[in-house]
Amino acid sequence: MGKNRRPTLDPDSGVEDVLPLILEWLGEQGIDALVRVDAERVRERRPAWTFFASGGPLSPDHSVQVAGRTAGECVGLALAYLRRAGVAVPV
Repeated sequence: MGKNRRPTLDPDSGVEDVLPLILEWLGEQGIDALVRVDAERVRERRPAWTFFASGGPLSPDHSVQVAGRTAGECVGLALAYLRRAGVAVPV
């Protein structure tokens, strides 16, 4: 993916409902992953949610780190990046 290009996102995907299953599946594939919310960023009205994944089938020099204003936006974008990296996340 080129610099400063973001994948499109379906804001009505409901990805927050399946987040625990997604994280569990990633772990089963050997991918370390986490989702974090930063309270300071919430107060500052900046994108406060972060998704990070590395390891497993992701190449050693390739990790996924995405920020979003909502949990759904963050995880939806992360799934798009993971799929582009060749990880076929079932959702």
